[in-house]
Amino acid sequence: MQPNFLILMADQLSAGALQAYGGKASTPHLDALAARGVVFDSFYCNSPLCAPSRFSFLAGQLPSKIGAYDNAAEFPAQTPTLAHYLRRAGYQTALSGKMHFCGPDQLHGFEERLTTDIYPADFGWTPDWTRFEERPGWYHTMDSVTQAGSCTRTNQIDFDDEVVHAARQKLFDIARGNDRRPFCLVVSMTHPHDPYVVPQAYWDRYSDGDIDMPRTSAAMVNDDPHSRRVRHVIGLGLHTPDERQVRAARRAYLGAVSYVDDQVGALLNTLHEAQLDANTIVIVLADHGDMLGERGLWYKMSFFEPACRIPLIVSAPERFKPARVSGVASLLDILPTLVELGNEGRSSDYAAPIDGRSLVPALRGVAAGSEAAPGEVIGEYLAEGAIAPIVMIRRGWHKFVHSPVDPDQLYDLAGDPEERVNLAGRAEHMALVAAFRAEVAQRWSLAALHEAVLASQRRRHLVYAALRTGRYSPWDFQPLRDASRLYVRNDQELNDLEAMARFPRLP
Repeated sequence: MQPNFLILMADQLSAGALQAYGGKASTPHLDALAARGVVFDSFYCNSPLCAPSRFSFLAGQLPSKIGAYDNAAEFPAQTPTLAHYLRRAGYQTALSGKMHFCGPDQLHGFEERLTTDIYPADFGWTPDWTRFEERPGWYHTMDSVTQAGSCTRTNQIDFDDEVVHAARQKLFDIARGNDRRPFCLVVSMTHPHDPYVVPQAYWDRYSDGDIDMPRTSAAMVNDDPHSRRVRHVIGLGLHTPDERQVRAARRAYLGAVSYVDDQVGALLNTLHEAQLDANTIVIVLADHGDMLGERGLWYKMSFFEPACRIPLIVSAPERFKPARVSGVASLLDILPTLVELGNEGRSSDYAAPIDGRSLVPALRGVAAGSEAAPGEVIGEYLAEGAIAPIVMIRRGWHKFVHSPVDPDQLYDLAGDPEERVNLAGRAEHMALVAAFRAEVAQRWSLAALHEAVLASQRRRHLVYAALRTGRYSPWDFQPLRDASRLYVRNDQELNDLEAMARFPRLP
């Protein structure tokens, strides 16, 4: 029997924040999912930025292969996504919440979209590598840190409350409806993404004494050029937060993680009430993490662990025994995993090359430990804070980061999990660095990729300026809500309508 999929995505959620990964956030619902599910200990995004990461997750391809360079990159409508493949396998597919689609296609294979997006769908957030010194006015600033604290409402609370309400309603509609197809419902919240502001109730779940300060300060490590560029692009030199502000930002972040956990609990409760839980695989993941002051850095845009290591929890107790998988894997592996499960093991023809590998063997315990997962992660960063492509290879315990304009970085995560010691310049690691550099040269033509990014930025700047001149036709998704089909209307007998809306139905 084809399983249902309920995919719960958080924005900017570092694995290390969750208790299932040794963190301090109060998350009883996520803890329970982890206890009865399969937890991937070394799971990564493939680009530490919202849109490129999400597009890679949906397409199973690296950002450079689908033009997913930054947060204003168009996601081509001809790119097959997991929603396309699952629809072809007989699924109904729906999206509630954020996916950061840019361009006129706002569905990308989803049969139904329940909400609009929180972010714009146009090209207005296109970076410009040729004018790096000019900080973009639309990007992160340190206000998120220096103004951290509690509140009554925020833009993000408004959005996520709507996202979860719409998703819960959809689950009840599926339960009451006549569509017997299995479903894939993606629920994508914007928390715990900055700004670090949460309602008072979530702020009060923690005290200042609960909040650890960053383990690695900027003074404890040799600064790398990309980190200096990130500090520039977020305006860290203009507003350096003090200890009180850092603690407040980290406290609010944990509060936002607890908010996400409450929404997860509500969705799981709805899944149970709708009697859909027995055949539903619940998947928890994120698009990227958050540095949260480690190394003096904030937000994402980096291949250091807090920014790119994210949770993956897969819960389906009737299918998969609780386990932990130590082998490295990434968001690229989600599409082939869903396709294999959705096709019930039957082979699937992919219309485009897939960069990920199925995690089904790991879920079923066919392999153990590090052998259960693909064993490597490939990453790319091509957006704000960069001036040339940055690529990453994580294999075994080694992480190698390379950019043509920067010194190489090599870390041994077994002996140095905080990534404080760059081994790339040490004589005893010259052969390993040479091998990684040779692999980079084989995998990428970085000079050609650099030119492709610059050309894309030029095109999008022109198109955005032109479309904003004269009459403007936005691409932002407009959810359709036909009031003539809601509640009580005269095209159905009242008793029949009320009987159909009741769940469970009377015999």
